[in-house]
Amino acid sequence: MTTPQKNTDLDTVEGLLGRLDQLNNIGAALSKERDITRLLEYILLAAKGITHADGGTVYSKVTNGNSLRFEILRTDSLNLAKGGSANEPINFPDLPLVNAAGAPNDSLVAAYAAIHAVTVNIEDAYTDPNFDFSGTRKFDQNTGYRSQSFLTVPMCNQDGDVIGVLQLLNAMTPDTQEVTTFSKADQQLVESLASQAAIALSNRLLMTQLEDLFESFIGLINLAIDEKSPYTGGHCQRVPALTMLLAEAASQNQEGPLADFSMSELDRYELKIAGLLHDCGKITTPVHVVDKATKLQTLFDRIGLIDTRFEVLKRDAEIDALRKQLALRPCVDASAEGAITNHLAQQRKKLDEERNFLRSANSGGEFMTDDDVARVRHIGSHYKWRNDDGLPTYFLSLDETENLCIRKGTLTPVERDTINYHIVATIKMLEKLPWPKHLKNVPEFAGGHHERMDGKGYPKGLTREQMSVQARIMGIADIFEALTASDRPYKPGMKLSQAIGIMVKMKEEGHIDPDLFDIFLQHGVHLRYAEEFLSPLQIDHIQHLV
Repeated sequence: MTTPQKNTDLDTVEGLLGRLDQLNNIGAALSKERDITRLLEYILLAAKGITHADGGTVYSKVTNGNSLRFEILRTDSLNLAKGGSANEPINFPDLPLVNAAGAPNDSLVAAYAAIHAVTVNIEDAYTDPNFDFSGTRKFDQNTGYRSQSFLTVPMCNQDGDVIGVLQLLNAMTPDTQEVTTFSKADQQLVESLASQAAIALSNRLLMTQLEDLFESFIGLINLAIDEKSPYTGGHCQRVPALTMLLAEAASQNQEGPLADFSMSELDRYELKIAGLLHDCGKITTPVHVVDKATKLQTLFDRIGLIDTRFEVLKRDAEIDALRKQLALRPCVDASAEGAITNHLAQQRKKLDEERNFLRSANSGGEFMTDDDVARVRHIGSHYKWRNDDGLPTYFLSLDETENLCIRKGTLTPVERDTINYHIVATIKMLEKLPWPKHLKNVPEFAGGHHERMDGKGYPKGLTREQMSVQARIMGIADIFEALTASDRPYKPGMKLSQAIGIMVKMKEEGHIDPDLFDIFLQHGVHLRYAEEFLSPLQIDHIQHLV
């Protein structure tokens, strides 16, 4: 619906050409904006600018399609700004597109424009017979304003679907600043702008939906890893968070070798995606290796088998003692039987000591000395027991001995290679994807978090100069998270002072980037991370290390 208009369009040809050029510039700017809220605000401000409107509102169509939501509201003469970059939110209720009876809500001008996909140009709201402006009159009474001319334009996407409404209020003459009607030229320009805006908004919404879908697929991969091992799911969430904290600190830093480092919005998104995918290769890692909490653990902890063998040895010793005592009968030699009993007790005590030692060695909590390793090997070869075939065999198998002799941690060299392979798998998986230009560095960022500054890392042995700042950031985040994580089966989470102390040594040894680590401490990144992710018991005084 378009009401008859007075011919108040006094634009010259030159003026119209200038406004068309302005419209083209606005269209180009719209196509570059990524943030939807800023996009909506820019649409309104641009429309107000080319029509000299005093106020305006942008509505978006709610997902269910039954109402319009206030997104941006501006009225210059009232100094009224709500939504968008303004600090004041819009608390107006949504405009229903259907009434209580289920019929189209044609009484509200914005709803009418959205329902019928037509522009409504009103000369004076107070005299217009077609729409209900009681809400407008109430607003005017409360503010002393006089709402007069309205230009309400639906924003239709390339499929012809209305996705929002652009409404302008009170066109002003440029010279006298008097309220006038929106001319035909104004209407045509705003309709053109609304069309461009709707396409730009639809494209942005589609891109947002695709980004959400993509991130959901990333979440699906991390969920699969989490389902395999509950100990790595938190890691896949915490490392990206810490990565972004350090990256923001580095971009704000104005001193030292990294003073020129900065990130755009696209750079941040690229690093965020890399952080979320940095361990996606763990989906290929066997669960029993990822979750290996003790040295003898495979699908189960084989220390139980060792315990059973000790019980067998103690039973065999008891049987042997009883046989020796029976051999003394029918004569009774209390002294000889007592010696046999004492020897049995000593055997049982020794076996219990050996069992407790192997249990301790199995935990992997302390470094294994040469004497400890020698004792494991002695136990494995010195004691014999009858296997399920009734044959005497060494107490420990070669595999059990190898695992129990692990010097530090719970992984054998082969298992550690298996764990480390996840980064190779990560790189292979990420390099298979057809990354768009703004995400092309994701494989390099994600694939470099196990490299070292001195070239002794893996899998490529890169040096600091061969790595991006983002990859070096992720390396620090990965290490700090691993040191402080409290959900690992093989160790408790370290306190801040202990973790920072270890990383200080890593910095000195060329393991991590020294400049980034300085920023990590000086900007309090470790403290902000600790407040969000660590338990209070882990947060202690570290000033002497900073």
